[in-house]
Amino acid sequence: MAAAVAVVTDSTSCLSADLVADSGIRVVPLRVTAGGVVSDDGPAALSGALEAELRRGARLSTASPAPAAVIAAYAAAAAAGAEAVVSVHLSAGLSGTVSSATLAAAAAPVPVRVIDSRSLGMGLGIVALAAAEAAGAGRDLQDVTAVATGRAARLRSFFVLDTLDQLSAGGRLDPGFPGAGSGLTVRLLLHLAEGKIAVLEKLRTTSAAVRRLDEVAAESAAGQRVDLAVQYLGDRERAVALAGRLERLIPHARHRYLAEAGPVIMAHTGPGMLGVVIAPY
Repeated sequence: MAAAVAVVTDSTSCLSADLVADSGIRVVPLRVTAGGVVSDDGPAALSGALEAELRRGARLSTASPAPAAVIAAYAAAAAAGAEAVVSVHLSAGLSGTVSSATLAAAAAPVPVRVIDSRSLGMGLGIVALAAAEAAGAGRDLQDVTAVATGRAARLRSFFVLDTLDQLSAGGRLDPGFPGAGSGLTVRLLLHLAEGKIAVLEKLRTTSAAVRRLDEVAAESAAGQRVDLAVQYLGDRERAVALAGRLERLIPHARHRYLAEAGPVIMAHTGPGMLGVVIAPY
């Protein structure tokens, strides 16, 4: 039996097919383009024709879902028996997806609450999963909305990159910062602050940045009940190693996730991202 409140999110949530199926969340894909090749967002898009265009040097660009695509997700939820929808999306500071969802909500066949998670990746994914869990427990629209906004407000997301070029090219890094636009001359520990990418610390080497990633994750989780996620682009073994270290450093974590990001996130971060989400509950 369908929950009275359905949950909709977007593809930057990095939710696996199994998590989507188990939770009943509906996922609306963003779109990515390289050299004239257009694809739905998702790890699978980083192969085939899109990958070939990227190897030729084409720039990766992204687009929010059209309001019509979001309306279709709301209509499908209503047709399946939902009486309301909580629609939670990546930060409005990084994308126009919240705006698309807000436009779509006005035409939806049931009431819709649109939530700016002020996050992306598994930060967004964990918020959507929390909303779906509350909905599955029979909680009403107001309660599900409160659960989602509460989880979103307490999230901490940290990450390191192999290059600053994409952040610089996208206007998300001060062009005067050392290393911007000319290869990485310093290593940065970045985080999401107020829904935008910001520098947390500067470090001298990649290994120092990854060690510090371990430390800030453990510090953020200390004394709290948390879920955590490791997310990555490129080197899966490096992500698995990080997840193993965090299992020792944060043994009290309730749920643990390992997620490969898709091309929309790669367009923001470049191909070598390694990150951690700490989600108190």
